Amino acid sequence: MGKGKGLIEEFKKFIMRGNVMDMAVGVIVGGAFTSIVTSLNQDILTPVLGIFGGTDFSNLKVTLGTGENAPVLCYGNFITAVINFLITAFVIFILIKVMNGISARLLRKEEKKPEPETTKTCPYCRSAIAIEAVRCPHCTSMLTEGTTPAENL
Repeated sequence: MGKGKGLIEEFKKFIMRGNVMDMAVGVIVGGAFTSIVTSLNQDILTPVLGIFGGTDFSNLKVTLGTGENAPVLCYGNFITAVINFLITAFVIFILIKVMNGISARLLRKEEKKPEPETTKTCPYCRSAIAIEAVRCPHCTSMLTEGTTPAENL
């Protein structure tokens, strides 16, 4: 009985992971998105294309043989499925392109250049002083660039 309970606990941990839940949401949204694209193709694009071509893709078929039970090759449905795929792929491409652009803009805002330093440390008294200072306002020592405190004496 202990092994079965451990397996169930392990399964619960697996299911509750964020990536599994994200995948489930993605599958559900993908299914809904597919139905929207299918409707766009069947209800809007196919009739419009039918005006120019004079045919509706869903009615394109070839009967292989004769009789009631002769197999029917519905290549119009295949054309519709290909159009659905291309529309879906294009819309996903555009969505990813927009999301990458937004992400790049956010990263650029986060990666601001550091502001230039405005203070430096006095080599004599270790106080913070203005970067342009040539004399320390705390210990009144003369500050010479590139030298150590012992060399300034």
